Amino acid sequence: MKVGFNLYRHLLTPDNFQFARQSGATHAIVHMVDYSGGQPSHAEPESLRSHVRTAANGDSDLWSLAELFDIVRMANDAGLEVHAIENFDPAHWYDILLDGPRKHSQIKNLKLLINRVGEAGIPVVGYNFSLAGICGRVMGPFARGQAQSFGMNGPFDDPLPPGMIWNTRYLMEGDIGCDVSPAATCTSEQLWDRLRWFLDEILPVAEASGVVLAAHADDPPLPMMRGTPRLMYRPEDCDTLLGLNNSRANQIDLCLGSVAQMLNADVYETTDRLTRQNKVAYIHFRNVIGKVPYAREVFPDEGDIDLLRIFQILRKNRFDGVVVPDNTPAMQCSAPWHAGMAFTVGYMKGLLNA
Repeated sequence: MKVGFNLYRHLLTPDNFQFARQSGATHAIVHMVDYSGGQPSHAEPESLRSHVRTAANGDSDLWSLAELFDIVRMANDAGLEVHAIENFDPAHWYDILLDGPRKHSQIKNLKLLINRVGEAGIPVVGYNFSLAGICGRVMGPFARGQAQSFGMNGPFDDPLPPGMIWNTRYLMEGDIGCDVSPAATCTSEQLWDRLRWFLDEILPVAEASGVVLAAHADDPPLPMMRGTPRLMYRPEDCDTLLGLNNSRANQIDLCLGSVAQMLNADVYETTDRLTRQNKVAYIHFRNVIGKVPYAREVFPDEGDIDLLRIFQILRKNRFDGVVVPDNTPAMQCSAPWHAGMAFTVGYMKGLLNA
């Protein structure tokens, strides 16, 4: 197993890569956009925030090869390897998710992007095939000592506004189509069909580029959020996704916290099954208390998951991928996020030694 470090777009600096290496990480998971949070001390809940973006109509808005090489070089200079980019920019694929008129031009651009990721030597791209994205979160003193962390206070049922997806506005008021929300009319079966089309289109390019596509479970794992269906809210949904396409590039980003929150889910059995199949590209290391809709994220040593047992399963199955803390409680000091991450990485190192 390898210890990873999660860095959002605004954190991609030489100092933070160096901090990650000093904490004991050898690999980095990087985000090219900041819409999905990850800093309880500074970020408001994603469900309450929207970002105005310009739709990507050509390849000029795609991540450039030079930009990707710069990030890899920055990580390498600190002694780290970039293992994955997590999440596409919603502006790059909103009509793929919505089955809209731009989906063919957008899939062409995503194929170009995957080629660039592979050329930069980054082996994994994580994604979540969801219309509402990460939503329904609240922030509060949920962890030990009243440390700030994410939680959920029940289903977030406000419907998606017209022209919005993944907490991102892709159509502005007055644009053609902004008076209708195509997401609201989508069924679960239609969304699965869209995912199958996406995988059939992108996976051959991913294989040829040496890139794995890693699907993340829905966060929170409920069948409906903001009036839209969710696909990955039960452990068996991971198997359904893997069965859509048998490509070796079709894998899972196993989020322990999301699986543990699922109703009637066994996080140990799920971890064992998926890692025995060699279908896990990397693992989100997170502990929680409770199930949906009232789960709370906490420090790794105080939640419902026996993380030592998880590491024993990974060792038994010879998992050789990256384990990375995605979110951590923010500790009361001058650097709340850094302290929380350092504590969590140190805990991971202790489990590895144990």
